Amino acid sequence: MNLVTLEALARRRKISRRDFIGLAVSAGLTVAAADRLFVSTAHAATPKQGGHFRLGLAGANTSDSNDPATWGTSALTNIGLWGATYNNLTEVAPDGQLASELAETIEPSDDAKTWVFKLRKGVTFHNGKTLDADDVVASLNYHRSPDSKSAAKAILSGVSDIRTDGKETVIVTLTEGNADFPYMCTDYHLVIGAAADGKIDWERPVGTGGYQFVSHDPGVRMVLKRNPNYWKEGRAHFEDVELIGINDIVARMNAMVAGEVDAISRADLKTLPLLSRHSDKIAIEEVTGTQHYTMPMFTDTAPFNDNNVRLALKHAIDRNVLVRTVLFGHGVPGNDHPITPANRFYASDIPVRDYDPDKAKYYLKQAGHDTLQVNLSAADAAFLGAVDTAVLFKEQAAKAGIDVNILREPDDGYWTDVWLKKPFVMCFWAGRPTEDWMFSQVYSEDAPWNDTHWKNERFNQLLAEARPELDETKRRALYREMQLILRDEGGVIVPMYANYVFARSTKVARGEAIAANWELDGWKCIERWWFA
Repeated sequence: MNLVTLEALARRRKISRRDFIGLAVSAGLTVAAADRLFVSTAHAATPKQGGHFRLGLAGANTSDSNDPATWGTSALTNIGLWGATYNNLTEVAPDGQLASELAETIEPSDDAKTWVFKLRKGVTFHNGKTLDADDVVASLNYHRSPDSKSAAKAILSGVSDIRTDGKETVIVTLTEGNADFPYMCTDYHLVIGAAADGKIDWERPVGTGGYQFVSHDPGVRMVLKRNPNYWKEGRAHFEDVELIGINDIVARMNAMVAGEVDAISRADLKTLPLLSRHSDKIAIEEVTGTQHYTMPMFTDTAPFNDNNVRLALKHAIDRNVLVRTVLFGHGVPGNDHPITPANRFYASDIPVRDYDPDKAKYYLKQAGHDTLQVNLSAADAAFLGAVDTAVLFKEQAAKAGIDVNILREPDDGYWTDVWLKKPFVMCFWAGRPTEDWMFSQVYSEDAPWNDTHWKNERFNQLLAEARPELDETKRRALYREMQLILRDEGGVIVPMYANYVFARSTKVARGEAIAANWELDGWKCIERWWFA
């Protein structure tokens, strides 16, 4: 059978992934090339409408609410509400580029301090109200009010004024220029709701998204139904959607194999080969995003206040082994800064630090130590495999004369009682779409989540210089220097950049490109996928 015939069969869904790959390999392709061809061909079909989509999700919390000010990274609220019920002014497209959403056009001033958003005409909320500028102002100001406890308050702290200019124009003025402000508008808290008298009832979710809210049992289940008047062409194909919280990883994998759900988040890397055995009915998806695992140290607390000690620890960890054993190859070695290969200005020319016990010993001597003992707090609440990572690091660092004493912390309360409280811990970051956003939230001197207590005058100077710069070549050079400074002087070990790995039924189709800003197609699988 020739490749033309194979492609036609794949496009019409007349052949399984396994059979396609086998025949394509016989025709001369490699397994990887055959798999890519199957995906690109099978997903070229025209999306179909209809069906009941069931999504099994990790990270569901009984404390979840419909209020976007409270959203963390819970899958039910972020995928069901942010990713399906509401829209933002802008979004990250499947190809990773910034795209307009409710804002049809975006115009900055020359100094990037004033941004003019022209809204799309004819967009309606689920209750029939037409979107206008007042809805946008009320939605954004909800997070800016003096008594707001919103997690997005820090994101909008640089906004000095938001005003309307007619029904279709919103003008945002910043205290200082920020070339990434349209990217910040993609944040999952900054959804646009329907305003009434300048206020929004968030407990009754009414958005402009592809799906209407039906019900939400926090931590358990959310039900949505298709919005027949959705303004985006070629989006929102399922008739209704059921999001199911399945925090137990074994139960989640079993539900996928048994066909009890049509897709799952966070596939178990240890047992992923079991899913691969069912390639005729299960497709494994994997993308390199901004997700990364970290080991922050308080740089104002001994012994971590000596950069020589920090460099010794950074040389005493074998990143390649960790990627093989903790990520099972589903990621790449980290480089002690949070900018991953998925970021726009990732400095790929900066060498990744090798495991070198001799160099680690050298830096220990520079710090006045022959040996060193440090306490490292660890729990798998930080990330799946955090304890294994700590144990492997202990073994690796011992060859450099470093005794890592692992403090096993309880999963419950880890983020409130350990992170930001203890001087050397295991941590996880989903990352941010832009370098400025990530650096500003975690690594600048006044960052709200500075989990290393790190202060570097040159780093902060470069951050301020890069923020309003609209010339991308200049910005790239500035962010490269910042990555280098953080790598060599910062208080964080970043051992791994971890891929997003999830699974879907082969009955479910997707577009040719899949977003990497969050898992499950940038948390927008409900809007972007369909039943084949």
